[in-house]
Amino acid sequence: MLTDKIKNRESGIIVYGITPPKKGNDDDKIREIAARQIERLQNQNIDGLILYDIQDEAERTAELRPFPFIETLNGFEYSEQYLSELHIPKIVYRASGKYTASELESFLTQSSAEDYLTVFVGAASSTADAGHLSLKQAYDVKARSASSMLLGGVTIPERHQTKGDEQKRVFQKMTQGCSFFVSQGVYDVNASKNFLSDYYYYGLENDIPLVPVLLTLTPCGSAKTLEFMKWLGISIPRWLENELIHSHDILQKSIDFSEQSWLELKDFADEKGIPIGCNIESVAIRKVEVDASIDLLNRIQKTI
Repeated sequence: MLTDKIKNRESGIIVYGITPPKKGNDDDKIREIAARQIERLQNQNIDGLILYDIQDEAERTAELRPFPFIETLNGFEYSEQYLSELHIPKIVYRASGKYTASELESFLTQSSAEDYLTVFVGAASSTADAGHLSLKQAYDVKARSASSMLLGGVTIPERHQTKGDEQKRVFQKMTQGCSFFVSQGVYDVNASKNFLSDYYYYGLENDIPLVPVLLTLTPCGSAKTLEFMKWLGISIPRWLENELIHSHDILQKSIDFSEQSWLELKDFADEKGIPIGCNIESVAIRKVEVDASIDLLNRIQKTI
């Protein structure tokens, strides 16, 4: 079980991430989308499924969003109503600013702690509506609740490049109840190595056991997807951006790079005993890119 692997601080956890269908789809369309997702994943040897909670991040950056924001279905409700045939644990993201304390507590206490885990995400910008639940308040709700659901956090290795304190953010979140972490999409291997190194030595120096970090791998199938990934905040080195843009097959190039990045980071982490795993996703909904994420998933499975 995924919960046992996290509690035991194991390496090699593999999950797959999806975004629930857009709101506004009729029931038949939602069931059609769910059926494809179930068919795609039901025979995969994965430990769990991530269901993202998308929020409008327009205030986070002045850059124009490459794809328009459309609100998606509630991940927990989508899982309960449409993905029941997928018998694997679900990690449901909760963007704290979208929920009241009672709504969040209800989700935490009424959901099966064996079937569901959660990851709290803060507001997209510091200028978000002050009336929304902050990330700290969400952690406080979890601490006050009677829920035994495992709580995870988000880590951004690239943020470590500029602020140099990502490892401290992670350990602070651990004191607030986080028992695992999921990274932002990894395209800058050095940034991830820098973070993992400081994460390791901070834990060593302070005698704090490390918890699993799931590194996110994301195929890129077009220049527009690349722009969207950059808009989301994924750091892509200039040399790699050039290689992808000028490649005869950008999708295959990105899959090969992601696999090699994982192998390099896995070797680095294994040498130090850092528990890392992998989250594979597709930020695009084009079939060719989704299929590519499954190809990448199959490749990663063979390395573990």
